[in-house]
Amino acid sequence: MPVHRPLSHTHQPGPPFDALAARRLRAALGMTPDHVAHGLRASFGLPYATAELVVSWERATMSPTGPELTALAGVLWCSPAELTGRPRTLREFRIARRLAPEDVARALGHEFPAYLRMEESGRWRGTDRQCAVLTELLGLAPPDLIAVTGREAELAELLRSAVTTRWQAYTKPLGKILPLDRRPLEAVLQQLHHSYQGQMTATLSWGGGSAAGDAGDAGRDFLDRITDHFWTTVEKNSG
Repeated sequence: MPVHRPLSHTHQPGPPFDALAARRLRAALGMTPDHVAHGLRASFGLPYATAELVVSWERATMSPTGPELTALAGVLWCSPAELTGRPRTLREFRIARRLAPEDVARALGHEFPAYLRMEESGRWRGTDRQCAVLTELLGLAPPDLIAVTGREAELAELLRSAVTTRWQAYTKPLGKILPLDRRPLEAVLQQLHHSYQGQMTATLSWGGGSAAGDAGDAGRDFLDRITDHFWTTVEKNSG
């Protein structure tokens, strides 16, 4: 059954939503999506709320607006913060900071329509100076800046190449997209390369017919989580 919401809600951005938390909280209360929808209609004045809408939130195919999230928290007997996920996009970070898009565009020196296109497309078109302004304005940590500027896939690909080949060759291209000085970056790349190569060697040295397969699985797992390994190592080195 299609989900019907007021037209004004269709394109209204909401805060980052933790769909898994919503599903877990509902299940812990022994409620069905129908129960939640009834509570939204009866107690929080959302006449359009249906089980299908609740399921779409829990499956992350749709996200609740700010008022809808507050109402959902009321039905699930939790605080809105328990249903709020970590911001990932430029729009989500802006909303989390309670900033109007016009204010961010003005601070960055962007034309308002151009800024809105960046939010909608997820493709950053700013200079280094504008990146610095954005970082301060939205309180972005380095991983957040990479996510907001849409460079996560590029970072992951460069890191995979660095740990599987010669890491030295990737210091310069990584330095262009990361807010890190050269020496700390080199130290992290060297450590990651050593960890990956050491893990592959150790797995193969266990012997047995399955050693090659085990090494392949371990290597793929390491590469799949390469950005997590990278930021964890950065944090450890700076601590």
